[in-house]
Amino acid sequence: MIQFHKLLLLIIFFLLSSCSSIPKNTADGCSIFSERYLWYKHAKKTEQKWGTPIYIQLAIIKMESDFDWLAKPARKKMFKVLPYKRPSSSFGYSQAVKGTWRQYKEETKNPLATRIRFKDSVDFIGWYTNKTEKILKISKKDAFRQYIAYHEGWGNYKNYKKNQKVILLAKKVEKQSKKYRAQLVNCKKSLNRRKYIIY
Repeated sequence: MIQFHKLLLLIIFFLLSSCSSIPKNTADGCSIFSERYLWYKHAKKTEQKWGTPIYIQLAIIKMESDFDWLAKPARKKMFKVLPYKRPSSSFGYSQAVKGTWRQYKEETKNPLATRIRFKDSVDFIGWYTNKTEKILKISKKDAFRQYIAYHEGWGNYKNYKKNQKVILLAKKVEKQSKKYRAQLVNCKKSLNRRKYIIY
């Protein structure tokens, strides 16, 4: 009986791993959705629900985790050698921290949401950018300022000009979002035509 449970857990692990493996080319939106068509459906649903463009959803995930479902911040090191605790509780595709993820689940009434599921991660990004627009009056199409608010938090956003590191990161997100936007123009029609295909 114990052997059977071990085998079952192993099968579940491999199924999750195969479904959640990192796309081959994370810099190309069409390539990502060609491999993971259901991701397109989830990203499109988020765009319709929250108004956050697909290309900005992808750019944030690209910067935060590079589409690694198990991504975590690197551990700090004691005496430059010994592994120490992680700098934050960021985890999953969106790198959401525990407290903000809890707030998201409560406000959206989605208690089963998990940070390792792409569907929930893009919905979280939609929810977060929507709140940013309401709180800070930043357009959901403004990749640069939306990312700064995403990275720094709503309360710390006003201090971002003192943080050159986050400004550089936000510029990268803005640049990547423009690339995704241009790429998706070329494949959006074909992706929409595949809506009745079951995966």
